[in-house]
Amino acid sequence: MSMRHWAAAAAAAVLLAGCAGPSAATSDPATPEAPTESTTLTVITHDSFALSKEALATFKAETGYDVSYVAPGDVGTVVNQLILTKDAPLGDVVFGIDNTFAGRAVSAGILSPYTSADLPEGADAYAADDTHSLTPIDYGDVCLNADTAWFEAKGLAVPQTLDDLLKPEYANLLVVENPASSSPGMAFLAATVGAKGADGYLDYWKALKANGVKVVKGWTEAYTVQFSGSSGKGAYPLVVSYSSSPAYEHGTQALTQTCFRQVEYAGVLAGAQNEVGARKFIDFLLSAEVQAEIPEQMYMDPVDSSVELPADWKKYAAVVDHPIEVSAADLGANREAWIKAWTATVIG
Repeated sequence: MSMRHWAAAAAAAVLLAGCAGPSAATSDPATPEAPTESTTLTVITHDSFALSKEALATFKAETGYDVSYVAPGDVGTVVNQLILTKDAPLGDVVFGIDNTFAGRAVSAGILSPYTSADLPEGADAYAADDTHSLTPIDYGDVCLNADTAWFEAKGLAVPQTLDDLLKPEYANLLVVENPASSSPGMAFLAATVGAKGADGYLDYWKALKANGVKVVKGWTEAYTVQFSGSSGKGAYPLVVSYSSSPAYEHGTQALTQTCFRQVEYAGVLAGAQNEVGARKFIDFLLSAEVQAEIPEQMYMDPVDSSVELPADWKKYAAVVDHPIEVSAADLGANREAWIKAWTATVIG
């Protein structure tokens, strides 16, 4: 958010076995179709989803559902799989689609609208759009993180801005995530678009590539394996992570001039066999119990602003007052073109 805890990723066979077929429910064509419900509920998440066993047990006990959690990978993998299996949905509800992937998910028609009565006051400010297909659950600022001990040992100042990364003294020090497969990677790409403009971000990336940036598939490899400031003790003292990361990896700092605000959502999957349960799960994620767990379990800020944040979070997590901005409309309209151009420029 090591930083994030992970739910155990399900094996491919389990993923396929959990596929939810079309609902058998029927209704009078002249009346609205009632939401489907079954005794099972399949929750699709990214691999950084984590809540306490107690909270998950409470949801299961209160609903009586046999609940399965399937985590096929990072959010990019999740969205890709949900689109590919649109006609035979993998589950009933999804958590973890973020604002960089929201437009793609909504336009693909994989979600059903739902507005929760439990949405905290002010949380609608994080809405992805006006379709009500995605409910905001948490948010976090994706920022460059630095291993301060590494820089102190080298007698080198910690870079502060995106432009600093292009200086010769910071060559071969940065690891980033691929935006095609990683939500933090896409958030950082969006930050460069917001800072350099649609006409200038590729030139920035060309210069970053020339200065030795390393690209890996996702956050787990970047932060826990390649980053020198984490338990993996890798070779790179700069990494794309979160403003909250220093609360859990002391001796690191977030560079607040490089941040992009990421919002994570939950949504009912179109064609769900348990639409009632999917809605209940979204309400559960907005409950006071779960919102209070989010900072320490998933290392994000809850959308419920009344939640008291952990002491270490208050002490070490960076406060980002002015994140780099790209509108949801621009993200939805251009993300695929940006990724394609980035891939051609950086990966080749």
